[in-house]
Amino acid sequence: MTETRINHDTQVTLHFTLKLPGGEAIDSTKDKGPATFKVGDGSLLPGFEQSLFGLKAGDQRSFQIEPERGFGPGNPQNVQNVPRDQFVEMELETGLMIIFRDAAGGEMPGMVKTIHDTTVDVDFNHPLAGKTITFDVEILEVTLL
Repeated sequence: MTETRINHDTQVTLHFTLKLPGGEAIDSTKDKGPATFKVGDGSLLPGFEQSLFGLKAGDQRSFQIEPERGFGPGNPQNVQNVPRDQFVEMELETGLMIIFRDAAGGEMPGMVKTIHDTTVDVDFNHPLAGKTITFDVEILEVTLL
């Protein structure tokens, strides 16, 4: 019998570490329990999921995912100029993440990009948009569904 390899109709249990271009780890399952998902269920970045195809339990890999296959290249239209007086009770600084409410009452995180005298540029792109990210993975189990 052959070992089951990751493909459609499989469930995968793995450990991963997500790293920024400089090598800084920003998320990992190593300190927690492993992650389990069904291939194709939409819970993973397409570039990450596609990179796993063909791997089997026991495999360890490191692979880079370009922005186009990851969190996107970033959209300049997602940078909004907001009146500074909307931040009256806040100490503003570049890089600060702020949660905004959209018209439907949902939450939208935005990052302060530039602070001007009367306005603030807020970037509503995903914080990892435009970045090539690296995933280190260790496949623990692959099962057919």
